[in-house]
Amino acid sequence: MRPSCRHPLRPRAPALPLLVFLAAAVAPLPAAAVGVNWGFAASHPLPAAQVVRDLLLPNSVPRVRLSAASPDALSALAGTRIAVTVGVPNELLRPLASSRKAAAAWVHDNVTRYASGVLFEFIAVGDDPFLLNHGQQFQPFVVRAAANIQRALDSAKLSSKMKVVVPCSSDAYQNTSTLPSKAYFRPDVNKTMVELLPFLANHSSPFMVELNPILSLQQKKNISLDYYLFQLMSRPISDGHNKYDNYFDASIDALVTALTKAGFNDMGIIVGRAGWPTDGVVNATSAIAQSFMTGLVNHLARKSGTPLRPKFVPTETYLYSLLDEDQHSISSGSYDRHYGIFTFDGQAKYHVNLGQGPMALKNALDVDYLPLKWCVVDNNKDLSNVSSSFSAACSNADCTALSSGGSCSGLGWPGNVSFAFNSYYQQHDQSEESCSFNGLGLITTVDPSVDNCLFALAIRASAATASFHPTFAVLWILVSVCIYSLV
Repeated sequence: MRPSCRHPLRPRAPALPLLVFLAAAVAPLPAAAVGVNWGFAASHPLPAAQVVRDLLLPNSVPRVRLSAASPDALSALAGTRIAVTVGVPNELLRPLASSRKAAAAWVHDNVTRYASGVLFEFIAVGDDPFLLNHGQQFQPFVVRAAANIQRALDSAKLSSKMKVVVPCSSDAYQNTSTLPSKAYFRPDVNKTMVELLPFLANHSSPFMVELNPILSLQQKKNISLDYYLFQLMSRPISDGHNKYDNYFDASIDALVTALTKAGFNDMGIIVGRAGWPTDGVVNATSAIAQSFMTGLVNHLARKSGTPLRPKFVPTETYLYSLLDEDQHSISSGSYDRHYGIFTFDGQAKYHVNLGQGPMALKNALDVDYLPLKWCVVDNNKDLSNVSSSFSAACSNADCTALSSGGSCSGLGWPGNVSFAFNSYYQQHDQSEESCSFNGLGLITTVDPSVDNCLFALAIRASAATASFHPTFAVLWILVSVCIYSLV
């Protein structure tokens, strides 16, 4: 769990350069099709109704992409006129691909049930199923699952109101070159693309791409940070007659090149993910995240297009992400849990125009925190064997802020042990036994935070909705198919 930037009775915000604040204050309105991702991989998430009431509506967010079909989130979004994209997690691809009844049950329970009040736009089938880290784990099921979802929407007479898309990570088409003209779909995804692209074209569905700029920055050491932050460059990257001064345009044109080589040069594009983390790695800070987000929103608002598609702007672009998620997978990096524009408890880390214009972002109100108690290491005990307790705590909690370049990477020993102990303690609702650690833990009412390294204080469990778990989703599919078959 990422420490909140503002604990109760302890207001504290990350220091941001004055020029960044001034730039944000005069930022133009965002493009009409800017939205935000909302994920549920958190141990102590804010209640969905509070997220909608305190964050989405007051900040005039026009559209939201849900990582999964959360009943609480869908119920809270009903009647708001916020456009909704609902996700189908990778773990559901196999059962949905294998059974039309399973797809029909999923659509019935997660779309039809809410269609009268929720403004659905897209069903996003899979969560980066083509990501290089996944190998071939999900690819065989993607298109069949999407086709079965499409059939279920047709049967429910909902296909005219929403479209089926498949999120595709940018590493599926970007090669080692920085030149968009050299891009192509990875050989291992070609077979799937041969099926997916005609499916999308036949249903007039756009191609959804997921961008990960900080990963690209890490991989391409010869490109400056300015290129990713939409800063003016004295020497843009030349690709034939085309010049690129920012990562976003180059990424879109790389995709256009890959689609063109596959025979789909005019396919529409939406950006399902584009964001910047604030912790967990070098260059992951609130100031840099604000610079990227402000640059992106302003760039979209100008509608200047790309060299290969002048005046073209992706139909929709979803900022990543609304809130930090302390249980998110870190397979790509420790920073994956720190993409939130808001901390896990709904406090803005920086300014970005989500639709509210130059006004400051509205924060979550009346957050129900646990008591002001933290778990730290007892320095009066023999700490010669504390390493095993440290490892045990981090393996079951969130220690990503301790990563190299993270906000707590400079704590040193035994401060880092205290951070790990407290993370575990908060995730377990401050139960006394969760601060034992073989007698090495100590509960304190003195906040152990140091400078920008903030020790978490969890939200009261009774006030938080349960986070999505793939295993439960698969079990739900099996039960729903049985029930649906009897109807």
